[in-house]
Amino acid sequence: MAQVQRMSRLMVKTLRDDPADAETLSHKLLVRAGYVRRNAAGIWTWLPLGKKVLDNISRVVREEMDAIGAQEVLLPALLPKEPYEASARWEEYGDLLFRLKDRKGGEYLLGPTHEEIFTLVVKDQVASYKDLPVMLYQIQTKYRDEARPRSGVLRGREFQMKDSYSFDTTDEGLAESYALHRAAYQKIFARLGLDYRIVSAVSGAMGGSASEEFLAPAAAGEDTFVDCPSCDYAANTEAVTFALKPVDGSGVGPVEELDTPDTPTIETLAEHLGVPASATLKNLLVKVDGEIVAVGVPGNREVDLGKLGEHLAPAVVELVTAEDFEGRDDLVRGYVGPQGLEKIRYIADPRVAPGTAWITGANKVNTHAKNVVAGRDFEVDDYLDVVVVEAGDPCPKCGTGLKLDRAIEIGHIFQLGRKYADTFQLDVLGQQGKPVRVTMGSYGIGVSRAVAALAEQSADEQGLCWPKEIAPADVHVVAAGKALQTELALDVSEKLGAAGVRVLVDDRAGVSPGVKFTDAELIGVPQILVAGRRSAEGVLELKDRRTGEREELTVDEAIARLTA
Repeated sequence: MAQVQRMSRLMVKTLRDDPADAETLSHKLLVRAGYVRRNAAGIWTWLPLGKKVLDNISRVVREEMDAIGAQEVLLPALLPKEPYEASARWEEYGDLLFRLKDRKGGEYLLGPTHEEIFTLVVKDQVASYKDLPVMLYQIQTKYRDEARPRSGVLRGREFQMKDSYSFDTTDEGLAESYALHRAAYQKIFARLGLDYRIVSAVSGAMGGSASEEFLAPAAAGEDTFVDCPSCDYAANTEAVTFALKPVDGSGVGPVEELDTPDTPTIETLAEHLGVPASATLKNLLVKVDGEIVAVGVPGNREVDLGKLGEHLAPAVVELVTAEDFEGRDDLVRGYVGPQGLEKIRYIADPRVAPGTAWITGANKVNTHAKNVVAGRDFEVDDYLDVVVVEAGDPCPKCGTGLKLDRAIEIGHIFQLGRKYADTFQLDVLGQQGKPVRVTMGSYGIGVSRAVAALAEQSADEQGLCWPKEIAPADVHVVAAGKALQTELALDVSEKLGAAGVRVLVDDRAGVSPGVKFTDAELIGVPQILVAGRRSAEGVLELKDRRTGEREELTVDEAIARLTA
């Protein structure tokens, strides 16, 4: 027996117009169709229809996590400061953390993620290698104080997430747990009907080594990823690498200074000398934990501060200001060159390879220098991939020009290793009777974000169009208006419910057929069954919401079709 939801009793209010503040398709449609309502910036109420979709996604996630042997727990959302202070993430997360104090002055946070707490739970519960491996998960509300919450439930301050953690005694065991989660994620996203890509990623504040993201391509996506048209390479732009390829610079002449008045930018310099920007070397000054560092990239490329920050984490990276040049005769604003920067750490992109020659600042006002050769006239302290990736950049795997696409991150898996086990001294008694340090994996799925991703990918001009697995109902029965039609609609709805079909029936009195049909399209249940003009004959019209295909069926035929 499945539930029959009557719209005459259901708390659902559809809107004809898009919300004024909505920018993305999912934001517009989830509000208009009565799935969610905004309470404050980044804070949303899930209304009955939305809660059913959210619960259906959670059900699929639970089923697949249980299938690989993971065990569900529920940890608190209100967490003490001390574990996050021990892992350094109390500081690393910065303003993203919601921090609060209790009446006695004790400091707490609202959990953005739970590596520390899961580690402590296992430390308390597990003593021997015989108790491992173990995989634990929860589906819970997370909190992040986003500076600019936007795009509806895509980027909120409060959101639903599945996070799971694996605990093993060996690296080989961790690799197996990682593979189990990877396969489970593929099954989950296939069941949800999501189009997705698995891409190489960076671990960021999570820590660890191996890392992959599951991305759902969508115009509203905030992640940019690269895709190779010739091979299977795909990666988040922050994870794209460029091979360091030294060249022979022995034939380059000596450094020569050039009079270049009023050319403090790459654009003005290239125009003044009549050379392409790619022939110049851009030197961006940043502060890393307060210390000035120079970053060199070809003049036609931009520094990706996000990638730079990932490379240098947990250090804080920020741009220099005019005040930072005061009292620094070695730093000439707009004319900085790597040659002569003896007291400053110099980081360069691999494109600034040993032997490459550049036009760059001469560390004098209105003066640049040419024939400045990497490895001859200046040394690079660290080579890091720091440029903004562009379409056409070579694929690290096969060399073909890469494509850029937008996507929504719906999942992320990490091989954390022993970062948190080291912090909290998570050891178990090993086979040889000696303590063994545990190694961990961390695996996340954005449950509420998946709702928005599905809406983005499956909606059409009429409204939402949910896959059957996660739709709020299997069939939307519409009574076209008259008493006879309503009676037939309710009768067939009860029979479908008794047969195990989830039904949403529009039995609202005083609502025109046109409004009911429009709402049915907007709400997006996969099948629409209409009790209309042939109701007296016991004939209904079945419409496939996605394809638009229609056919007339008797009540028995309709029940047989929808229960098949």
